[in-house]
Amino acid sequence: MARILVIDDDVQIRAMLRQMFEREGYEVVDAPDGKVAMRLHQEEPADLVITDLIMPEKEGIETIMELRQTSPDVKIIAISGGGRIEPETHLKVAKGLGAMRTFTKPIEPKELLSSVRELLA
Repeated sequence: MARILVIDDDVQIRAMLRQMFEREGYEVVDAPDGKVAMRLHQEEPADLVITDLIMPEKEGIETIMELRQTSPDVKIIAISGGGRIEPETHLKVAKGLGAMRTFTKPIEPKELLSSVRELLA
């Protein structure tokens, strides 16, 4: 069973994604920021990481960079609702650093699930 790590500072988004992926049979672990996520990933590596980009403590861009150094084979999906800058700007940077798919919030669950299935196939 594939393990998915969901990183988002929004509790509701983490809960929604956890529920959706667990219903599909995936093992899901979640974290409120990149700092906690990296600790969890080191303890038990994920097959796929879904990370928000704008978060306190450690942002998604930093997390993607660290994941690429420590776990070059992990699949990464970046999500963003933006901040002071349009989300597309952040997502372009994330893609350049190794995110395989990017999504703007609000996320279309069917599209995200389809990408997860494809990346984990």
